[in-house]
Amino acid sequence: MPPIQQSGDDCLLHIKAVPGARSSQIVGPLGDRLKIRISAPPEAGKANKAITTLIAKTLGKKPREVTIEAGHTNPEKTIRITNANTDKIAQVLGL
Repeated sequence: MPPIQQSGDDCLLHIKAVPGARSSQIVGPLGDRLKIRISAPPEAGKANKAITTLIAKTLGKKPREVTIEAGHTNPEKTIRITNANTDKIAQVLGL
């Protein structure tokens, strides 16, 4: 399964989150997921918020267009990017 899939007009991005890192960055492919290091701690939704903000900024999307679809309390998450094309997203993310 690729890290990104089309779902209607949206894209689903499967990620592996590593909270508590020194800096926030999109690392690259890791098996069937995209590895993302995030400096925010995994408490009170801080890491989830930081992940969606980082992805939105990287893709030039509004923060409300990037949401966590599944895995709110798990390092393996599925992110929904509204009104997005998998080819364009994959190109920007290097997938």
